Amino acid sequence: MTGTAASRPRVICHMMASVDGRILTDGWPQSDEGRRQYEVVHESYEPDAWLCGRVTMEAHFAQGTRSDAEIAREHDGAPREDFRAPGERESFAFAVDSSGRLAWDTNDIDGDHVVAILSERVSDEYLAFLRERGVSYLLAGAREVDLALALEKIGSRFGVRKLMLEGGGKINGGMLRAGLVDEVSVLLAPVVDGRMGTPALFDFTEDDTPRYRLALDSVERRADDVLWLRYRVEPR
Repeated sequence: MTGTAASRPRVICHMMASVDGRILTDGWPQSDEGRRQYEVVHESYEPDAWLCGRVTMEAHFAQGTRSDAEIAREHDGAPREDFRAPGERESFAFAVDSSGRLAWDTNDIDGDHVVAILSERVSDEYLAFLRERGVSYLLAGAREVDLALALEKIGSRFGVRKLMLEGGGKINGGMLRAGLVDEVSVLLAPVVDGRMGTPALFDFTEDDTPRYRLALDSVERRADDVLWLRYRVEPR
């Protein structure tokens, strides 16, 4: 398993992409059955949880965001404990949200329990807000989320053994750069997107990011000429 912590879950980066590597699927000329392959393949892994970054969660799942003034109120005291909301859950949706920007009205996404992954800088007020709504949270990293630590906690606190990484290019790239991705599952849609400046499967903010070699495990043709490609991430 890639990474330094044996306790962390196996991470599968699962995405749908155009032939030119874009991942914003709105407006693509696909059939409903073609689009449905994403969820069908997701379910075939029988994962315990899935994870997205803040931007994806804000766009598709969270009920709002906090104001800049609220986010600016930061904690600078002693470390605080993680929080697991009462109740038994079998599946989880993890939201990487360093500054605590997301405002949740519910602790559930289609039956998956919401868990916020935060940095230590978020205020006590925000943590109380999450507890009141029954949203669990993990604290990992001083000002930005320490992804390796977050994965260790996901494994130890919630018992997650198989995690689907389904974020945007930035969080996917950050996880890959940190050596935390074990498999890449790509549904290649028969589409050329062509929109410059839109997210790709993996985006890196650092100019010195190394290139990564993947080992092809399988190729499968699915509905509407979608190709399912499975790769192992080779250790560096």
